[in-house]
Amino acid sequence: MPGCVSTYMPNVPNVPMFTQKGELSAGGHVTPKGNITFNTAYAVTDHFAVVLNGSMLNSERKKMDFRHNLLEAGGGYFTTFGPNQERILEFYAGYGGGSSDRVEKDKHQDGTLHLKRMEADFSKYFVQANFTSKRKKSLKLLKREFPLNYGTTLRASYVNMHDYKINGEPAKEEDNIFLEPIFYTRLTLNPSVQLQYTSGTTFGLKNRDALTAAYSVFSLGFVINVGGRNLGR
Repeated sequence: MPGCVSTYMPNVPNVPMFTQKGELSAGGHVTPKGNITFNTAYAVTDHFAVVLNGSMLNSERKKMDFRHNLLEAGGGYFTTFGPNQERILEFYAGYGGGSSDRVEKDKHQDGTLHLKRMEADFSKYFVQANFTSKRKKSLKLLKREFPLNYGTTLRASYVNMHDYKINGEPAKEEDNIFLEPIFYTRLTLNPSVQLQYTSGTTFGLKNRDALTAAYSVFSLGFVINVGGRNLGR
């Protein structure tokens, strides 16, 4: 049977990099597994923002089919600091939920196909801290300079399964606490659009069979940010 699988797949964390009231951020990211994340956020005041995140996966492969979706919302605090106010610190917390449907396929030597289907709903609580340094370096390409932003996110998530079934029969439900240290680099294409590469890993604090830390966060995507201050110039 396939290994290194889990009923839960983490989404790309929301890092809006806000600097002032009225700022709006929206982003889309995709992982090598095909998990697509959509993130949006809005700065309600000069230090408080709300976030809305979603992700979805629909993968059909020879050894496994996997469908997964997640929607979460939250809010938090952001501030800028440093000599030119070019560093950003953000704290967010929120709640969400989703579902998972995984079918593992095992073809026996006699040609018969054995299927194991695992279905579950789940709830999720998360807290995260983002630290970003804006425009420390630039990438020179085609006689142009593209500013680079670097950052780190530390996210902790509590995920709890509901209505877990294996081949249609009720199964033992699980929970887990995931710690995710994540690093991101943004290439500024213009003042409002940035290309983001995200990398990170996931640690599960509990030993589980189905709700495990089987997937890391590697993605490529775009982030659009409007209404912010130009920092670090």
